[in-house]
Amino acid sequence: MSSHDEEKEVGTSQAQSNRTSIAPSTSDVLQSKSEKKVDDWDGAEDADNPQNWPRSKKIWHTAIPSIIAFICTLGSSIITPGRDSIMQDLGVSAEVALLPYVLYVAGLAFGPMIAAPCSETFGRRAVYLTGMPLFAVFNLGAGFSNNIAALTITRFFAGVFGSPGLSIGGATLTDMWSAQERATPMSLFVTVPFLGPAIGPLVGGFVAEKKGWRWTIWTLLFFTVVGLTPAMFMKETYKAAILKRRAKKRGLTYPTSGRTPRQQALFFVRSTLTRPVHMFCVEPVACLFALYVGINFGMLYGFFAAFPYVFQTIYGFNLGQIGLTFIGLAVGTLVACGLIIIFARLVYRPKAAARKKAGQGPPPPESRLHIGMVGSTLLPVSLFWFGWSAQDGVHWMCPIVAEAFFACGNVMVFMAALSYVMDFYGPSVGASAMGANTLLRYGLGCVFPLFIVQMYSGLGIGWASSLFGFVSLALTPIPWVFYLYGPRLRARSKYVKS
Repeated sequence: MSSHDEEKEVGTSQAQSNRTSIAPSTSDVLQSKSEKKVDDWDGAEDADNPQNWPRSKKIWHTAIPSIIAFICTLGSSIITPGRDSIMQDLGVSAEVALLPYVLYVAGLAFGPMIAAPCSETFGRRAVYLTGMPLFAVFNLGAGFSNNIAALTITRFFAGVFGSPGLSIGGATLTDMWSAQERATPMSLFVTVPFLGPAIGPLVGGFVAEKKGWRWTIWTLLFFTVVGLTPAMFMKETYKAAILKRRAKKRGLTYPTSGRTPRQQALFFVRSTLTRPVHMFCVEPVACLFALYVGINFGMLYGFFAAFPYVFQTIYGFNLGQIGLTFIGLAVGTLVACGLIIIFARLVYRPKAAARKKAGQGPPPPESRLHIGMVGSTLLPVSLFWFGWSAQDGVHWMCPIVAEAFFACGNVMVFMAALSYVMDFYGPSVGASAMGANTLLRYGLGCVFPLFIVQMYSGLGIGWASSLFGFVSLALTPIPWVFYLYGPRLRARSKYVKS
C-alpha cells in the first residue's frame, strides 16, 4: 500500500470517528428526552413558569381576573336601584322585585363549586373564556325578560357563570406571584369584591332613573365586553395545564391521577362539598371566621336594599342621589386596601425577613390577625353610628361617613380571615375552609336583603342598625381570641396534623 493510500485511509477513519462523536446515539436521544421533566418545570429559570414572567406581564394577568371579579360583583347590585321600575314593568311586589338581585348572589355562591375543579382540569384560561361569554348571554336574556320568573332564572345563571373571577382569581395570582411578592396584588384583588357592589348602585341609580331597569343590564353588558376583550389574549397560568400542553408538544405522556371517573367524581364531591362542610362543623377557626365574615357580607348586601329606604325616607333622595351615597362604601374599601398594603410592607414583611435571617420559619399565622383586630372594632362602632346619625336634623354626610368605616372594617376583617385561615391550615386544606366561608358568605348575602327593609321599617333605622351593631359587637372578640389561643387550636386540629 502506498503512503498516499495510507493517508487516505487514516483521513477516512478520523472522519468516521468525528461523525460518530458528533451524531447522538439513540440512547443519547432517549436520555435527553427523559431529562426534560414531564410533571415539573425545567429548572428554576424555566420561561414557561408564570412566576418567571416579566413583571409587566404579571401585572397584566393580575388585572384581567380583577376586572372580571369587579364586573361580576358590580352586576350584583347595579340592578337594585331599578326595583321600583321592575315592580311597575313586571307587576310584582317589592319583595319579589328583589329576587333577581338575591338569586344573582346565590349564583355567586354556587358557581365556585363548578369553576374551581374545572380550572384544575382544563386550566384557568378555559374557565374564564367559557364563563364570561355565558355570563354575557344570560345577562342578555335578563335584559329581554318579560316576566319575573325569566328575569330571576337568567340572573341566577349570570351569577353562576360570572363567579370564576371570584373563585379562581386568587388562584391565578398565586400561580404567578411568589409568597414574598403576593401581598400587594392579592390585597388589590381582594378589594374588588367589595368595590364592585359599592359602585353598582352609583352607576345603576342614574341609569335606572333615566332609562329604567333594563338599561342597568345593558350597562353591565358594556362592562362585560370591556372585561372579556383583554381576557381573550391572556395566557394560561395553571402549572398542570401548562405542563400537560408542553408534554404533548414534546411527544411525551403527562402522568394522570390514576383515578377512575367514579373516583374522580367522589374526589370532587369530597373536596368541594364534604370537607368544607365537615370543617365548618368541627373546626373552630373555619366555623367562627366563616360565620363572622358571612354575617358581615350579609349586612353589606342587605344595605343595598336598606340604603335606598333610609335615604329616601329621611332625606328624600331620588335614585341618582341614593346611588351617590354608596361612595362611602367605595371610599372605605379603598382606604382598607391601602392600610392592608401598608401593614404588609411595614410590619409583616420585615418580621418575615428577620425570622428568615435568623434561620427560623415564617411568622406564625397569628401575625396575620392584627389588621383584623383593628377592623373588628370599627364594625360595631360604624353600625351604631349609622343608625343614630341617619335621623331628621342630622346632615346626610354623617351616615355616609359611617358607611366608609363599616366598609373599611369589613375588608380588613375579611383579609385577615383569608390570610389567617390559609396560613393556619396550609394551601390545600385552607382552600376547603375558605370554600365553607364562600358558601356562607354569599348564602347570607342572599338572605339578608329579603328581610332588611321590613326590619328597618318595623324597628326604625336607629334600632335596626343597633341590632346589627350588637351582633357585630358579640363577634368582635373572634380575631382577638384566635390571636391568643391559635397555637393551642393548631395543636388540637386534625386537619393541621394531616
